[in-house]
Amino acid sequence: MFIQTEATPNPATLKFLPGRSVLGAGTFEARSPDEAGRSPLAARLFEIDGVTGVFFGSDFVTVTKAGGEWAHMKPAILGAIMEHFVSGQKILPDEHEHGEDDAFFESKDAGVVDTIRELIETRVRPAVANDGGDITFRGYKDGVVFLAMKGSCSGCPSSTATLKNGIENLLRHFVPDVVEVRPV
Repeated sequence: MFIQTEATPNPATLKFLPGRSVLGAGTFEARSPDEAGRSPLAARLFEIDGVTGVFFGSDFVTVTKAGGEWAHMKPAILGAIMEHFVSGQKILPDEHEHGEDDAFFESKDAGVVDTIRELIETRVRPAVANDGGDITFRGYKDGVVFLAMKGSCSGCPSSTATLKNGIENLLRHFVPDVVEVRPV
């Protein structure tokens, strides 16, 4: 098994591509060992000194570190990922929920929200996944779009620029009612 790695815009996060499906649909993020407990692979990655975050996408794993050098951490991370896939264990239990539709917005804004969600799904999420992260719609109120950033995007130094210069401009272009985008 050959696992490729890619740098992300967040220097504290590295993207690992195992060359096979990780989560066929949806995403999973753990920001602590307690959150990682649902996934054997995430729990194993948190056992590596310095790991502070794990994110699973459709075909990649991103790992976030608090300190230390990637050169020292990478072999242990690669080993954990390889051992997991060779073992045949599942990434998450079958009951893992892929959706998160607890978003907030007023019913009168449903049409605007549908357009925002479509733009995020078709134009934003694929680009963000290329950088080892994910972004999801969390709400809309008074022209403000609330988005959750996950994986390498969470805590990334360029995430504010991505939100303001990229996503906000895109949404304002296609949805004139949008006045601002904020992270949650």
